[in-house]
Amino acid sequence: MDRRKLIYYLLLNVFVSACVTTAILYWYDRNYRAVTLPQAPAAALPALATGAETAESVPEGVVQIVSVIGAGNFEVEGVVVKYAGQGELDLTGWHLKDAVGHTFTFPPFKLFKDGAVQVHTGGGANTAIDLFWGQRQAVWQSGQAVLLTTPEGDVQDSYPVP
Repeated sequence: MDRRKLIYYLLLNVFVSACVTTAILYWYDRNYRAVTLPQAPAAALPALATGAETAESVPEGVVQIVSVIGAGNFEVEGVVVKYAGQGELDLTGWHLKDAVGHTFTFPPFKLFKDGAVQVHTGGGANTAIDLFWGQRQAVWQSGQAVLLTTPEGDVQDSYPVP
């Protein structure tokens, strides 16, 4: 009789563990994992000089918004911008904006080849891979588009918020 109870206990333990693990992975997937768009192969990108690039010299699709993480959830909300060009790209003065008027202006910041930066909606200390906007509530909403623009206002990329 004791072995039978032990087997039931072990089966219950396995079932509960599987459910908890599945729930945690689902929650993580919905809130933290970056959903990325397919990237163009490196061979398809135009060859660029290895020096610094200006907004006028950046070919379309070389710098793009690859994901919006946790839209509507202030604690995790952020936008990931990736640079697939050669050399470095000075993002100083570039903007992330929506149709409602929310605008993040990049501080003095450079992205290097295959580099990415996550712009968090909330506050924090800027680092080489994370920038913080300092807002007090979520900005990005499902159904709207996030625009990445140059300092001159030219749209470099847009990304529909899922």
